Amino acid sequence: MKAALLITFISLTFIGKLTAQKSCSSFAYQQQELKSNPGLATKLATIQSPYTSQNRLQIDGTGTGSPSPVIIKIPVVVHILYHTGDQKITDDIVIKQLETLNNCFRHQNADSVNTPAVFKALAADCEIEFQLAKSTPKKAYTTGIVRKYTPITEWGADDKMKFSAEMGDDAWDTKSYLNIWVCNLGDFAGYASFPGGIENKDGLVISFSAFGEGQKTAVHEVGHWLNLKHLWGDENCGDDGVSDTPKQASYTPGCPTGIRITCGNGPNGDMYSNYMDFTSDECTNLFTLGQKARMKALFAPGAARYSLLNSTGLNNPLIFESPIPEEDPKWLHPQLYPNPTTTQMTLDIAYDVRWIGKSIQVINLTGQPVMTIAITSKTQTIDISRLQAGMYFIVANKGDGEYIKQKFIKL
Repeated sequence: MKAALLITFISLTFIGKLTAQKSCSSFAYQQQELKSNPGLATKLATIQSPYTSQNRLQIDGTGTGSPSPVIIKIPVVVHILYHTGDQKITDDIVIKQLETLNNCFRHQNADSVNTPAVFKALAADCEIEFQLAKSTPKKAYTTGIVRKYTPITEWGADDKMKFSAEMGDDAWDTKSYLNIWVCNLGDFAGYASFPGGIENKDGLVISFSAFGEGQKTAVHEVGHWLNLKHLWGDENCGDDGVSDTPKQASYTPGCPTGIRITCGNGPNGDMYSNYMDFTSDECTNLFTLGQKARMKALFAPGAARYSLLNSTGLNNPLIFESPIPEEDPKWLHPQLYPNPTTTQMTLDIAYDVRWIGKSIQVINLTGQPVMTIAITSKTQTIDISRLQAGMYFIVANKGDGEYIKQKFIKL
C-alpha cells in the first residue's frame, strides 16, 4: 500500500526543468529511478519517514534507537571529470567547497545573521561534518580527490559519469564514503541520489559552474542525499515531511525580502532562506531543527546511512603508495600524421579510447573504399605503402553520431 501511494504521489508531481538559479534535477532523477526500478518504491517508503518505529531519533535524542554521535563526520571522495585543462580544478577549490558545506551544516556561515527574525529560533546546527577521505577502501593513502580525463564534453542526469565503462569514474564504497562527481552538467547545477537507492550510483553530481568557495548547490544536494525534500514537497503546497518548515506553493526565484505568503502560511510566510528552496545562494542560510532531526535519523542503528559511522575512510592509511596519474591526451580531436607521407602514418585517437574496437576505412577520390583497418590502439599505425600516389580520406563512425573524416596525401 505504501509503495502504491508513493508511486501515485510521484505521478502527480512535476518533472520539467526548473528555471530558477539553482537548477536541481534531483526529484526528476528520483522519479526516473523509481520508474526503472519498481522495487525501490517499497524500500524508499520506509525511509522517507524520519521517525519510523524502528529508528526513532528526535531532537533531544530520545526514542527507541540509540542516538548517533553528537558530531557525525562523513568521509568524502570528489571525482573530478575534466575534458579540458581549465576543468581540472585545484585541491584548494575542493577544500573551499567543503568549508562552505561544513559552515552551512554547522550553522557557522557568516550569512547566518541574515536569517529572518521569525525563523531564527528554528535554525539548527545539524552537527554533521564532511571531510576529505584519508584512506581508500583498500586502506591506501588518498587526498580524497580523484582527477580523471574524460572524452565526454557534457553529461546528463543519467548517472553515466558514475561508471568508468561510460568514461566516468566508479564510485568508492558508497556505504563508507559520500561520493561527489564534479563535471560539466550542462543546464543543471546538480542532483543527488536518495537514501535507499542503487548503491553503486549513490552520491552527488555537481556542475563545475556550481562548485567552489561559497557555492551552496552542494549544500542543497547533500540535503537530498540525507533525505530532505524541497520545501514545497515537489507539488503545489506539498508536504516536505518536516513539521517546522511552513507549506509553500513552489520554489522561490531570486533573492526576495520581506514576507512572502503562499498556501495560507501567514503570518510568517515562506521560509525562502532555507537551503532546500531554490533561492539564490547569497540568500539561503539555514536548515531547521526538524530538518536536522530528519537527517540525523538516517544514522540511527539499521538506518540508511548508519554504515558511514563505521567507515575507515578518515583513518590513517596503511599503504602510502600514491597512484600514478594517467597521462592526458595531447589533442582533443583526431590527429593524423605525418601528412603527406609515403609508407605509413599514425592516427592518434588517445582523446577518446572508445574508438578502440571500431573500424576505419581509407577511401579514394571516387568514394571507393580501398582499405579497412581495425583500430586496436590509441595511436593506430596505418600502412599505406601499397596505395598509389594521390589524395585519400580516412573515414570512421563510432556509432554514437561522432565520426572521423581526415584527408591525407600519399606521395
